[in-house]
Amino acid sequence: MGLRNDQGIVLRGFPFGEADRVVVILSPNHGKLRTVAKGVRKTKSRFGGRLEPFTHVDLILYEGRNLDTITQVSVIEAFPKLRSDLDRVLAAGTMVEAIDAVTQENESSLRAFLLLQRGLRILESGAAHLDLLTAFLLGVAEVVGISPAFDHCAGCGRRDNLVRFSFGDGGVLCERDRTPGSVALRDGLTEYLAQLMNASMDDLPEADPMFSGEAIGVTRRFLEYHLDRRLGSVAFDG
Repeated sequence: MGLRNDQGIVLRGFPFGEADRVVVILSPNHGKLRTVAKGVRKTKSRFGGRLEPFTHVDLILYEGRNLDTITQVSVIEAFPKLRSDLDRVLAAGTMVEAIDAVTQENESSLRAFLLLQRGLRILESGAAHLDLLTAFLLGVAEVVGISPAFDHCAGCGRRDNLVRFSFGDGGVLCERDRTPGSVALRDGLTEYLAQLMNASMDDLPEADPMFSGEAIGVTRRFLEYHLDRRLGSVAFDG
């Protein structure tokens, strides 16, 4: 046991005892950190608002048997513009929730950390949009190795006659490989999803209102199926 330095993005926190707070932080090198901030719920806490969700922080931790104690914290990025807009807060909350669901303690989470950091930076610099969230969730699927197939059959690999989409089978299916429970998607939707999956989040193709709502719905349901847990709803207009 002793002091060590780390950094990460605050995912969430909850009360601990009368005045303390457990703060869950995503570290790029150590995965999720479950830390305790002593006295943070007191009015005159020395930590102030530096441990709020979405904040990128630098930490000095005292290693404990169960929880590391935060002894010092400084802000690297606070994302103040993001916090001033409800839609962006909701989008950031969805991003954090998805990353929280796929990361573990004591495991390198560099790709997940960089994905979340980029998503928050994009929200900080511009408006939230459903397509951004779709691209982000598809990025989460890629990080954990469950990217859906949109341009070839998930069963046999063929690229024509792709008529159905299966959450369990991992993407689109041709007529020959269609399985019970697979669904028909609107014409053009799988191509739209493929574009979002292959694009950079900060350079997305022009949004199509006809597809944006369905694209986030399919992507979220796909991720929920494979994570076996529900994600919070997205409550803003595309």
